[in-house]
Amino acid sequence: MKIEIYDPAMCCSSGLCGPSIDPVLVKMNEAVLALKKQGVEVVRYNLAQQPKEFMANKTVADLLHRNGKKALPVTMVNGAVYKCGEYPSYEDLCSKLGIEPLKKKPLTVIS
Repeated sequence: MKIEIYDPAMCCSSGLCGPSIDPVLVKMNEAVLALKKQGVEVVRYNLAQQPKEFMANKTVADLLHRNGKKALPVTMVNGAVYKCGEYPSYEDLCSKLGIEPLKKKPLTVIS
């Protein structure tokens, strides 16, 4: 089981950097931590830091070419596009993967 998340350009994926906390990114980061705890391989790519990864994936490159940055984020599950333009919820990802959500998710830690 593998999830790849192609994030828009940002300073960090946790949602805890910058002038204000982004609750959407915090929830996604908590989902990633929970999925990893359940043995799911999760890889995140940031457009600002890893643009070559976006071009190396033909599907993601085509989505960006057709729709521009509004296609981001792109979430892929086992090599297939699952969601574009917004992040899926932890529960949605668990359902797609056929696993039970954790009753208590790990929390994002501010360091």
